Amino acid sequence: MEALQYPIGKFKEPETISTEQLKAWILILEELPQRLERMVGAMTKEQLETPYRPGGWTVRQLVHHIADSHHNSYIRFKWALTEETPTIKPYFEKEWAELFDARTAPIQLSLDHLKAVHAKLVYLLKGLSESDLAREFIHPDGNEATTLASNIGRYAWHGTHHFTHIKNLIKREGWSV
Repeated sequence: MEALQYPIGKFKEPETISTEQLKAWILILEELPQRLERMVGAMTKEQLETPYRPGGWTVRQLVHHIADSHHNSYIRFKWALTEETPTIKPYFEKEWAELFDARTAPIQLSLDHLKAVHAKLVYLLKGLSESDLAREFIHPDGNEATTLASNIGRYAWHGTHHFTHIKNLIKREGWSV
């Protein structure tokens, strides 16, 4: 079950985040919306309603979750860049995934939203200085400060994590999409 839930493992922050690592993470974020749309864009309603693992979210819920999560992340970057070590507002992702829109809305809404959010996010990230990347925010769940450099990696991991959920489901089901 752990392999189904964390197919690429859990996020591990490197001790040192190099410029090359940041560029690689930003490229992952830049390419995610198009890669995701190519993978799920032609899925049938039945495929979209399939959970990626027993007890897990459906493909539809995953697509909406990625857009919701990365939207929140974009706002967190902005807060950290404009406030002094802000405590961010978390959101209840499990409850959001059960809302009417996440369960029923066309995925194209979130695919389009993700394209726009990532275009703005990537543009912002490519312009950050070393001092910007060192800025921090605090997540109230752990009260630990997170640097913006680390958060870039966390969201590159997050997008890849859920992309891999769907990719593995497609492979297990033998779907040609």
